Amino acid sequence: MRKFLRISGLAGVLGGALGGLGGCAALLTPPPPAPAIPATPIFFQSFSANLDAPALTAIAAAARQAQADPAAPITVVGAADTIGSAKANRLLSETRAQVVADALESDGIPAARIRTQGLGETTTPGSTLPTQFSRRALIRIGG
Repeated sequence: MRKFLRISGLAGVLGGALGGLGGCAALLTPPPPAPAIPATPIFFQSFSANLDAPALTAIAAAARQAQADPAAPITVVGAADTIGSAKANRLLSETRAQVVADALESDGIPAARIRTQGLGETTTPGSTLPTQFSRRALIRIGG
């Protein structure tokens, strides 16, 4: 019991020296970063905005998730690789976002909940080569 009182007293003294924190170490620890909003990726072939079977399956799963939270906004962000002109890739990224939004609407999501954005050309961090990752649309629900 004496050991506890000594430690408690020491914590109180240190807390006073640290601006009245009362020895609470948790207050000195920064809060964890807010979690990122998960996104469902939809991948495309080069120079294409066609949805294949895996893409349609992923979009249907995202639609079910969106229906579970009917107040959450939905953002679809399209992207393209760096092959071709920047103008063509911007248009392609916008088209990819819209095609995914249309599929979400076909799966029962009201168009008013969906916002689309085309990023144009993107590259994979640390690489100058176009990759499958650059030919995508991301569906974000919430936030």
